[in-house]
Amino acid sequence: MTNIIETLEKEEIARVTEGKEYPAFSAGDTLTVNVRIKEGERERVQRFEGVCIARSGGGLQESFTVRKISFGEGVERVFPLYSPMIESIEVKRKGRVRRAKLYYLRDRRGKSARIAERTSGHGIEVRENILGKTERKRKNQEAKAERKARAAEDRAAQAKAKEAEAAAAAAAAEAEANAAEGGEE
Repeated sequence: MTNIIETLEKEEIARVTEGKEYPAFSAGDTLTVNVRIKEGERERVQRFEGVCIARSGGGLQESFTVRKISFGEGVERVFPLYSPMIESIEVKRKGRVRRAKLYYLRDRRGKSARIAERTSGHGIEVRENILGKTERKRKNQEAKAERKARAAEDRAAQAKAKEAEAAAAAAAAEAEANAAEGGEE
């Protein structure tokens, strides 16, 4: 017999996440969380952008903490992951950290509070072609080759135009010479 609580939680998570897409993120990632806020009778969406410093819990009770510096003051907000008040979560930047909880950032200021960007691993796919070049390098190489091909075509067209111009000048000179010979006789 399966665990009834787990089954109910899975059903509830499926119901809450219906129509929403939750990206994979972890501590160190810079997130933008759009939260619905009700003020009186009116409802609006508020953006909260900061660094995810922790994920905790599991299942339906899972939550994450986002920290940002606002006007020189550190502001942290804990969001339940499957809250209906969360409209969307967007990962702006993947951070490279070696901890699951980044509470040490609370004591840091300025450059020491920065987090390096992660470029591969942990859910980030680096697609490589046969030569081992990343996709971006390959696209740059293709664009460069295309520019070179266009430049070669332009040079060929210019050479052809010069050739045609020289042939026209030679024909004109020959016609002039023929006219001069015809005038002398």
